[in-house]
Amino acid sequence: MKYNFLILLFILSYGLSAQYFPERGSWERKAPKEVGFNNNSLKAAVDYAIENEYSGSKDLRIAILEGFSREPYHKLAGPTKKRGGAAGLIIKDGYLAAEWGDLDRVDMTFSVTKSYLSTVAGLAYDEKLIKEMDEKVSKYVWDGTYEGVHNSEITWHHLLTQSSDYSGELFGMKDWADRPPREGGIDDWKYRELKTPGSNFEYNDVRVNLLAYSLLQVWRKPLPMVLKEHVMDPIGASSTWRWYGYDNSFVNIDGIKMQSVSGGGHSGGGIFINTYDHARFGLLFLNDGRWFGKQIISKEWIDMATKPSEAYESYGYMWWLNKGPRALKDVENTEIYYAAGFGGNFIVIDKSNNLVIVTRWLEPSKLNDFLAKVYEAL
Repeated sequence: MKYNFLILLFILSYGLSAQYFPERGSWERKAPKEVGFNNNSLKAAVDYAIENEYSGSKDLRIAILEGFSREPYHKLAGPTKKRGGAAGLIIKDGYLAAEWGDLDRVDMTFSVTKSYLSTVAGLAYDEKLIKEMDEKVSKYVWDGTYEGVHNSEITWHHLLTQSSDYSGELFGMKDWADRPPREGGIDDWKYRELKTPGSNFEYNDVRVNLLAYSLLQVWRKPLPMVLKEHVMDPIGASSTWRWYGYDNSFVNIDGIKMQSVSGGGHSGGGIFINTYDHARFGLLFLNDGRWFGKQIISKEWIDMATKPSEAYESYGYMWWLNKGPRALKDVENTEIYYAAGFGGNFIVIDKSNNLVIVTRWLEPSKLNDFLAKVYEAL
């Protein structure tokens, strides 16, 4: 009785909702109707996800090389792994309401990794290792990486919103050859006019990897270790996830050889993880960075990370927002934000409905229709 009273007092004192958090290695399930879903309608949504599995090869070496064939010098530089089938889960009020596929299977997650990388930046901000997002990165990374009139103006904010237009080469990859525009050729891309940092959004993995490299210089220890200690262990994630870089992305930090990890998997590498661990990560963000009453990452950072950027309204700090040009046409809730990766890997967070949705290998063009069916079931 005394214990229950203390819990109630804690909730009233801190304004927390009575949210369920899963213990390590377990997750409580509730029937859909217990958490506000129509059972038949939710089953229809799950069936839709299963029926619309990603159409690319299960051998991701093939899928990657085919998917990024426009890049003139693209090659695999980090590890890959054959994928599983369609999988996912729907979390309502913290409880597992629906699930499909092999949720324990560790798979590549491609650019969902970017949202984890953003979180490592947030941890640096919370720890005051980075004072302001508008500070120039060259103040922290002074090894020549940010030399020149253009690159020296790049801030953390520019890197996180993918608006830096960094010009250079990293780990043998040229910025202009990575995800080039649909028009033009090598000369057009190589000799382009540089855009003022912060003025133009461009999805570019070399520049994302530059963020990872820069954060490694700040933390001075491997970023997977930072993520494990500060986030994944406290939220009860498994020990099966991994975060890789490239074969040639090892650097010297204080005399110790460390790998600078990649922010995605389109050249191999990135985070390899199971579906349950994705859901724990999503639930942490759903609850403004709290887990069992402990503040893992600040609400201030989450608010910053999910604010539309000046260069592109649909993008925050490496989270996609349901606003602007990329808004989902049949999902009106503008409070939704999500992590997205090649092959239909998504972590969708909807605070207004206390909902986390994770999909693996959903045909990417079907996300809108799938979510519309989930909302029809509420």
